[in-house]
Amino acid sequence: MNYRALVQSITALHADSVGRAAAAVNQALVLRNWVIGTHIVEFEQNGEDRAEYGEGLLRRLSSDLGACGIKGVSPDMLERMRLFSRHYPQLAGSMSAPLVRISTNSAVGSAGSISAPAVRKSATDAPTPLSPELVLRFTWTHLADLVRIDDPWKRAFYEIECLNGNWSKRQLQRQIGSLLYERTALSTDKVAVIERARRQSTETPSRMVDLIRDPYVLEFVGLAERSRYTESELESALLDHLQQFLLELGAGFCFEARQKRITVGNEHDHIDLVFYHRHLRCHLLIDLKVRAFKHGDAGQMNFYLNYWKTNEVGEGDTPPVGLLLCSGKDATKVEYATAGIDQQVFVSRYLVALPSAEQLRSCIEADRAALESARAGQNEAKDEDTP
Repeated sequence: MNYRALVQSITALHADSVGRAAAAVNQALVLRNWVIGTHIVEFEQNGEDRAEYGEGLLRRLSSDLGACGIKGVSPDMLERMRLFSRHYPQLAGSMSAPLVRISTNSAVGSAGSISAPAVRKSATDAPTPLSPELVLRFTWTHLADLVRIDDPWKRAFYEIECLNGNWSKRQLQRQIGSLLYERTALSTDKVAVIERARRQSTETPSRMVDLIRDPYVLEFVGLAERSRYTESELESALLDHLQQFLLELGAGFCFEARQKRITVGNEHDHIDLVFYHRHLRCHLLIDLKVRAFKHGDAGQMNFYLNYWKTNEVGEGDTPPVGLLLCSGKDATKVEYATAGIDQQVFVSRYLVALPSAEQLRSCIEADRAALESARAGQNEAKDEDTP
C-alpha cells in the first residue's frame, strides 16, 4: 500500500464512521421523540391530574422541559411528537432497553414494556403500515413533516416516494407544497406524474418547459362561502393560489409582478403574473382565464411575449415563455392557434376539484409491498453474507 492509498483508506473509513454515527444519533432521536409522544398521549388519557392542564398541557410542558435544559421541545414540536406516536404505533417493538427502562419507571406502560395502540395489519380504510425498519430510515426532520398529514393514504404516498427517491427534507416539502399527491390523483397516467416528480427531485431543470405543468391544481384557494362569486373574485383567488404555488415549488422561481401593465400607443394591457427563474434566467408570463381556451388567447400571449422580449429582457436573459391557464382546452384548437408562433406559448388546464383518494389506494399498497419485498431481500442477502 502506497501513502496515497493509505490516506484514501483512512478518509473512507472516517466518512463511513461519521455516517454510521449520524444514522445512530438520528435513530435515537426518532425513538426518543416517539417515546415522548407516547408519554403525552398516555398522560392525556390516564394522568391523574390531566384535567388541571387541559389544552394548556403542551405549553406548560414545553416551559418546564425548557427550564430543565431540554432543547427542541416547543409546543408545536411536542404536538408533532404526539402525532408521531399516534401515526406510527408499530415502533413500540423497536425500543432499546434504556428507553424501555425509562418508560417503565414513569406513567407510560405498566408491564415492563411501552404501550401503544394496536397496529392494523390490513384494513380497507387505511394503508398497510410501514415496517419499523423502514420508518427508522426517515430522519426526524422528515417525520416532523409527514406526521402533519392527517389523511393516512396521502401520508403513505409521501412515505413511499420519499423512500424511493431518497428525498431530502426540502425535496419532501417541495413535493407536498406542489400537491404531488393531488396531481397524481387527478391524472389518468399516474405513473408518468410520479416518474416526472422523481426526475425533478434529482435533476436541475435545463428548460422552462420542464417546469410547466398540466394540469395545475388550484382548488385550495381558501374561499369563504358567499351567495355568489363574480368572475373577477374567482380569478383573483386563483391567482393568489397560483402565485403561492410557484413560490413554494422551490425550483428557482421569483415573483416579479402581478397585473403588470404594458402600454402600446394609448392602450393598456395587463399580464396577470410575471415570474423570473433565476437559474434559467428566463421570465414566465402567465395569463389566467376563468373559462376554456379560445384561439385568440394565443395571439394575445404572443403580443405580450413580443413586447417583453423587446422592452424587458435584460442582458444574459433567455427569451420569455408564456403560459395560458384555462379551465379547459381542446388539443386541436391549441395546436392550430399556436402553430407558426415563434415564441414559446404553452396552454395548461387548471382543475378545481379532486376525485376520491380511492384511485390511489391500489398504487400505494403495491408500492409499499415492493418496498417491503426489497427490504426483505436485502436482509436475506446480509444473512447469507454473514459467516
